[in-house]
Amino acid sequence: MSTRTFRITVRGAFDGLTDAQHAELLADAAEHDVLRAAFTPEGNLTYDIAARPAFVFRFSDTGEEEEDILEATERAEEAATAWLTERGYGFKNLRSTAEDLSQPPMGKRQRRAARFEGA
Repeated sequence: MSTRTFRITVRGAFDGLTDAQHAELLADAAEHDVLRAAFTPEGNLTYDIAARPAFVFRFSDTGEEEEDILEATERAEEAATAWLTERGYGFKNLRSTAEDLSQPPMGKRQRRAARFEGA
């Protein structure tokens, strides 16, 4: 059995930030620039608080089975939530997507068919 590599993206928006929190995020924005984005086990946060309150965490994880991607996604969401909560940042609209890198990417027609089958 081989190890599968997962990429998990957790998106959301900052919510109810104080002026001090906004200023703190603005001051740290350079180290969270999208040009520094990477998928890492501990998670990599990117945002552009000057433009909009959205953020993206990028995580990498591994598993043995295809179903392990669900647990990896839960761990990523929990890690993102913990990071935000520990710093007192309010957030909303948290949502995740995950990709199993051992699977070939779907073509445009496959994505469209999968979207209609899931509806």
